[in-house]
Amino acid sequence: MMRESLLIDADDTLWENNIYFEEAFEQFVDFLEHSTLTAPEVRAILDEIELANSRVHGYGSLNFGQNLQQCYRRLAERAIHATDLETVRGFALRILEQPVVLMEGVAETLEYLASRHDLTVCTKGHPEEQKLKIDRSGLGVWFGHTAIVKEKDRAAYEALVHERGLDKSRTWMIGNSPKSDINPALEAGLHAVFIPHERTWTLERQQLRESGPGRLLIVERFGDLRGIF
Repeated sequence: MMRESLLIDADDTLWENNIYFEEAFEQFVDFLEHSTLTAPEVRAILDEIELANSRVHGYGSLNFGQNLQQCYRRLAERAIHATDLETVRGFALRILEQPVVLMEGVAETLEYLASRHDLTVCTKGHPEEQKLKIDRSGLGVWFGHTAIVKEKDRAAYEALVHERGLDKSRTWMIGNSPKSDINPALEAGLHAVFIPHERTWTLERQQLRESGPGRLLIVERFGDLRGIF
């Protein structure tokens, strides 16, 4: 087999991530104690805030804390005190303390893939936070490159291909997010492998769109990549 370039997502592909944000949100809802809004209704308002702010500030636990504070200011039915805002921010900051829990089969599959192909971590979020998770995961040894971008869209993939001198016909994006990993990579002319995660963040969900010359493959788990590459 010819050597391929494999761009691999990190959060919710290599390790668990969104479950910790969901836990923080549940703590926020309990603290908010809104008299009429249900948790899904509060979530919809927070999604609106996150969608607007991510375009400017990006992603990650620190920005999530700011989004929770903004949501609290909008929805709180009691006087807002600085201590309350710090409590809300704390729900997000505790995400940074959570362990890096690898998905099943990730470590041995990366070891196998690295012996046959060129691997790049391709993730978005706060650069220092993402680097810390990569270091704590112990997986960095299997990757020749790391790409941490503000947004994973078609332009970001095209820029990465240009900067690294990659051959689109032998470059694959692998991840759990239709919005960030699969659809824009296909639009940029790359191939893609979709690995569904049942707890993928709501704002990362889209219909899969097969566009461009690239192939789209769907597997159930990360270990299935050994049967492809």
